[in-house]
Amino acid sequence: MNATPPQTRRTDAKPKLLLLASPETDVAALALALGENFEIVQGDAAHAAELMAREQCEAIVAPPASFTGLGDMTGQLTATLLNAIGEGVSLIDRAGEVTWSNARFRSFHALIRHRLGEVCADAVAHFDESLAARTDADVSHPIAPKRYSITMRQSQRYFECLITPVLEEATPSPAQVSRLAVVLREVTDRERTQAKIDALDRAGRELVHFEPDMIKTMHAAERLQLIEQRIGMYAHDLLNFDHFALRLLDAESKELKLVAASGMPEEAMGIKLFAEPEGQGISGYVASTGRSYICANTEQDSRYVFGLDHAGSSLTVPLKLYDGIIGVFNVEAEEVGAFSEQDRQFAEIFAHYLAMSFHILNLLLVERYTTRADASGTMQGELSAPLNDLAVEAERLKEQNDGNTELMEHVERILRDVASIRRRVKNVAQGPHTLLGIDDAMEQRTIDPVLHRRRVLIADNESSIAETIRDILQNRGARVVMCSSGESATKMLEQWRLSHDATEAYDLVVSDINLGDKTGYEIFAAARRARADLPVILMTGFGYDPHHSIVRASQEGLQCVLFKPFQAESLIDECRKALGAPPVPKSGPPGSVDQPAGD
Repeated sequence: MNATPPQTRRTDAKPKLLLLASPETDVAALALALGENFEIVQGDAAHAAELMAREQCEAIVAPPASFTGLGDMTGQLTATLLNAIGEGVSLIDRAGEVTWSNARFRSFHALIRHRLGEVCADAVAHFDESLAARTDADVSHPIAPKRYSITMRQSQRYFECLITPVLEEATPSPAQVSRLAVVLREVTDRERTQAKIDALDRAGRELVHFEPDMIKTMHAAERLQLIEQRIGMYAHDLLNFDHFALRLLDAESKELKLVAASGMPEEAMGIKLFAEPEGQGISGYVASTGRSYICANTEQDSRYVFGLDHAGSSLTVPLKLYDGIIGVFNVEAEEVGAFSEQDRQFAEIFAHYLAMSFHILNLLLVERYTTRADASGTMQGELSAPLNDLAVEAERLKEQNDGNTELMEHVERILRDVASIRRRVKNVAQGPHTLLGIDDAMEQRTIDPVLHRRRVLIADNESSIAETIRDILQNRGARVVMCSSGESATKMLEQWRLSHDATEAYDLVVSDINLGDKTGYEIFAAARRARADLPVILMTGFGYDPHHSIVRASQEGLQCVLFKPFQAESLIDECRKALGAPPVPKSGPPGSVDQPAGD
């Protein structure tokens, strides 16, 4: 009987031969005869296994009576091997009784083994049916094993079972299944991971799904707030991410603008980061390289900048859209080493849907903007010809009735109305680049007691709009300070905060959301630093808010949002309300003023 070749024996040494003593064997004579070629090791059958292992014998000579014991030794080695593997292995008879099993199988709970008995009964019936259907040509082919899944719902454990039939030949009758060879493995981790991926997939589809009836009445801020509510819910419920920040990349400045956060301190949210591989923290590195990053220990990682108070570790993944990076999703935890590769995988799946949801939101905004502009341009073109005809006919009447004073007054009125219609249609066609109802508002020069001597800061990089708002408010008695950039507006507010000079105080701030160098939220934040209760009104074109200033500011007490082109009288009404006056009935069309989402 051959043994395992020794691994450390010298190449010039004789192979070892184990001789087992017995009354029928002359061990001394055998040793003398074989000693020239082998190094002899003597022993008895009871200690054969021990001697084989210790002496690293390569062969064994034993009397026939000793082979029973040697067979037990081989069985022990086989059992050792089967006990070492991770799966439960067993032999089960047709009645479902276990005739042999390894240690792993015996470690399973009795309820699991009971469920396995039910599965084996089904397997026996399946194999019997397969055997009965076999033809003579099929006899040489083995019967394929059958795979089962077992779910223990109460304990939420999952198992996979592979059952192979052990056939017993019975001539002249066909072969029968005598036993089943069963391999049982626990796959709970795998199933839970797959269940989480499936749940993430469902959540992701919900994240990017917008019912037309639900969103058609929403402006941009409300749509964005809806997305952010879903983000917070799914991040918490599915991923157990309670401290996270979502930043979107500004394509021009490369700044990572914070658009949503949960459980993060104010200082962390106020940090400016840019998409650079060095010097801009982990978020900057991820945004510039497109590679996810697990920071196992924030105190030992030089890339970590600042985030959660007492943060121990973080996970940051990119938001990818097609071939580009549009932002980053950063998660933090107080524990060191809190994030695994599996967490990274889940976060990347989630980030994919985040990128899609913001892309869809931007598409909806662009569609709304271009549709409104196209419709306005079409209306202007359609009205141009009849207005021209009306003006020509009015001029002809003037020529033909030069001496008729009363008729001439009516004709002049018609010409003024034609000119007014042209201006109003032009204003509507310009969309967010103008206001509506300017003519009527400009004619009104009555001092408003609420606005009288109130100091209003206007920030808008479109001079025509800023000047129009200035004139309208000044006609009501307000004192207006104009800023053509976000930088100048924040400097004026900061100067007031530091000086405490009453003559530099502001009663109201009216700012566009996209000033080029600053966002509406940055103006709002600067105003609140200057005075905690300073009212702020933000303006934007058709709800377009690329930096998502509206939702952030709304959560912190934003007064209202005006969507250009809005009615000039709506501006007056909102300014009066911001300064403490009761609201007045709107004279403009319904929906010309929208309150910020969440108010």
